[in-house]
Amino acid sequence: MRKRIALVAHDNKKAELIEWAVYNKAALSEHDLVATGTTGKMLEEELGSPVKRMLSGPLGGDQQIGALIAEGKIDILIFFWDPMEAQPHDSDVKALLRLGVAWNILLACDRATADFILTSPLMQAEYEISIPDYSNYMNRKL
Repeated sequence: MRKRIALVAHDNKKAELIEWAVYNKAALSEHDLVATGTTGKMLEEELGSPVKRMLSGPLGGDQQIGALIAEGKIDILIFFWDPMEAQPHDSDVKALLRLGVAWNILLACDRATADFILTSPLMQAEYEISIPDYSNYMNRKL
């Protein structure tokens, strides 16, 4: 069962994400990969396989991936973010993480969690994500 995996990394975490992806190259090759601009280019070069590339994160790539999540086109978000450094586009980062939680997709922000997700037996099975009922929110009167 192919999963659609989005891969994102802050500058200080790109090397760590690339190292993780190379280590898991065989497993990742069984899935469809999407990434923000620079990270996607680095992944393509290191993995030798295609990665659908969005814009660079600060230029809208985080928001493009967020839109894919809201459209149900991403199953897993692997986002190695740097907790020690503020980003100029922190509002985009927060919005992307919020969308991952709002649409109940798998979300890893560090290598340990990414390892557990990728090695789960559910990676090879069909898994239907339970989308929360937002009808009260959508039907509210302003």
